[in-house]
Amino acid sequence: MKRNIILYSCLLVLMVSAASCKKDFLEIEATDRLSEQALIADSSLFESFVTNRYIGIRLQDKEGDGTNPGFGRGFEYALWATLTDEAIYNNDDNTWLIQRGLMAPENTGIAGTIWGRSYRSIRECNFGLANIGEVTMSEGHRNRLIAELKFIRAFRYHDLIRNYGGVVLMGDNVYNLSDNLQDEKLFKRSSLQECLTYVISELDAAAAALPLNNDNTWAFGRATKGAALAVKSRLSLYAASPLYNTGSWQDAVTAAQAVISLNKYSLFGGGYGNLFLNAENNETIFARLYTKNAGHVHMEIANGPNSYGGWGGNLPLQNLVDDYEMMNGEPITDPASGYDPQKPYVDRDPRFYATILYNGASYRGSTIETFTPGGKDSKDGPENWNTSKTGYYLKKFMNDAYPLQNPWGNAGFQPWYYVRYAEILLNFAEAANEVGGPDVVPAGTTLSPRAAINQIRSRAGMPGLPTGMSQTAMRTAIRKERRIELAFEEHRFYDVRRWKIADVTENKPAYGINITKSGSTFNYAQKVALDGRAFQNQHYWLPIPRAEIQASQNKIEQNPGY
Repeated sequence: MKRNIILYSCLLVLMVSAASCKKDFLEIEATDRLSEQALIADSSLFESFVTNRYIGIRLQDKEGDGTNPGFGRGFEYALWATLTDEAIYNNDDNTWLIQRGLMAPENTGIAGTIWGRSYRSIRECNFGLANIGEVTMSEGHRNRLIAELKFIRAFRYHDLIRNYGGVVLMGDNVYNLSDNLQDEKLFKRSSLQECLTYVISELDAAAAALPLNNDNTWAFGRATKGAALAVKSRLSLYAASPLYNTGSWQDAVTAAQAVISLNKYSLFGGGYGNLFLNAENNETIFARLYTKNAGHVHMEIANGPNSYGGWGGNLPLQNLVDDYEMMNGEPITDPASGYDPQKPYVDRDPRFYATILYNGASYRGSTIETFTPGGKDSKDGPENWNTSKTGYYLKKFMNDAYPLQNPWGNAGFQPWYYVRYAEILLNFAEAANEVGGPDVVPAGTTLSPRAAINQIRSRAGMPGLPTGMSQTAMRTAIRKERRIELAFEEHRFYDVRRWKIADVTENKPAYGINITKSGSTFNYAQKVALDGRAFQNQHYWLPIPRAEIQASQNKIEQNPGY
């Protein structure tokens, strides 16, 4: 990337009305921002403004460490996975209250910045769209930037919708503080179906004008036709799901097939674990890229085991570990699987070893020891305040070539995947199974649901799903495949909600493992790693932060149950 995504000096402060200001001799021109006039007069500055919309602003402590946040949560100290049955965060960081069902409009934990950051970005995109006609540039380039702004705006709405349901649609308006705040359109939430229809139409418009490929400077970090169609695929799948119930499974099949039919993307063949170390591969559809001067949370020290000097941050739960199949494709609960509870980590799905550090795993020239007494990565080891509460540490995303201790400036260059091709295959399989069952190739497509899933399993080194499965059995298999393939990538939180099974999965205890060593024998006992885990029906949607509702003079309607 020759142009850094982050351009701090070009951030605009556009929400301050100048109408009430009176100049006097004490007033000076601000030097940390550009005027709207200067921005519109310079096409290169305006393009920098557009590309900076791929990131947002920091609104919370410890958020956006290294560079400002992008979409979703991405690489932060506490990953979004710590709000699910995938993991807990070792030192809380405002995650435990959500795991325990205690979130309220006044206390939203790490989930409190989505509304404000999204609407700020939407306004910035609207400003760009309202003024791009005045910027001197070729018509083709203008159309490209318009499509990017529409894509970014649609992605922000996608973030709002999947967290809050129906939200306020701002259209193309650029509101200022001096505008009439009595205007009901500013605060009226549209229905979920209206929001989805609008955002999907915006993604269609963006896809029509975006290039199939970016040039080498922005090969994976800037919107393309495939990125717009991929986000449409995700939203179309959500729309057909039980919680949303506003779309059709056939539309979701068609949306996923549109990405597949581009014939641009394929599954990365260099190993599942290596996929997350470099985005320069054909599986990448849309990702956030980082450079030496614009890195992110140093994953290695933030999540590494305590004996290595790591802080043991995002800790996989036993709930997730138990869902990894054996190498023969059988669940560990099947007596014929070959699972040995005294050797629980032998012959598991290869994605397990690429995702989770467990007792006995080889790591950085040594071996993980979470057993007691005496295990160096247990409470008996050094820096034991960073000991895992679950008996596991995170492996996924971490690059062993980066220094774990003193990594500052020498790590943090992994990509964060917003969308990758495996998700599209999973989207297709889920929707196509609902339309015609496991082995039917829907009209206008090239795959059956089973064939799509088996591509992913084959890449992982797992046996394919058998023929003759029922639709219900395939649905269960697809859901498990999403859980394993997309672990820690911000899907589980939304999947269990849209499937309306969160009242089951999120009400199970957050389990870990106690391992005690006696001679050469290990004994394994399940434990509760975080007590009080709870989920209620209102938690299918996040609460809108109280401050946002108060800023609307209490005109924005809160989600039910809060």
